Amino acid sequence: MEDTLTIRVDIVSDVVCPWCVIGYHQLAKAARDTHTELDVHWHPFELNPQMAEDGENLREHLASKYGTTLEGSIKARARLTEMGAALGFTFNYADDMRMYNTFRAHQLIDWATEQGRGHEMKQALFSAFFTHREDISDIQVLADAAAGIGLKRADALAKLQSGERAASVRQKEQFWIGQGIQGVPAMVFDQRHLATGAQGEENYARILRHLRGNRAA
Repeated sequence: MEDTLTIRVDIVSDVVCPWCVIGYHQLAKAARDTHTELDVHWHPFELNPQMAEDGENLREHLASKYGTTLEGSIKARARLTEMGAALGFTFNYADDMRMYNTFRAHQLIDWATEQGRGHEMKQALFSAFFTHREDISDIQVLADAAAGIGLKRADALAKLQSGERAASVRQKEQFWIGQGIQGVPAMVFDQRHLATGAQGEENYARILRHLRGNRAA
């Protein structure tokens, strides 16, 4: 059996990005298969920074932004649902599902990261949006999500109401944009090797084995 190796992975992503969910779970499976321990660091990226407070119907949003047809939307949702299920994640799409502004969600993750719970917070928000179809722009929903992973709800609510993490999130978003990141997921392995998009389990396993070989050399 191979010795377990720890590799740092910086993942730039948005909470409402389905391919970020798929990509992470593919990577996690590849890590298990290659006896690799992941040291995951999540970083903010907003797919829709101008999204209105009340959000927008997801299907209409995709049609407007990408020209996605109704048939194309149905097929894409079915494919993502199937891929997610194979990886242990539940996509629970519905025709009335809405896309939301994620700036507050990123602020919550930023605060949770300071508490050493950023990874758990990110996973909880993926589930809140894609599985439970919750409004992740609502501070009450976000505070409930924080409480769900063991953080103090009142503290989370106070941070969100104050907006004190806003500047931190903006700075981090701009840093990654300045590094040339234009789409997500974007994963940086060992702070040197960039992989964009959901690469698939085999490709992630290949990357991890390559990094293992570099460490051994």
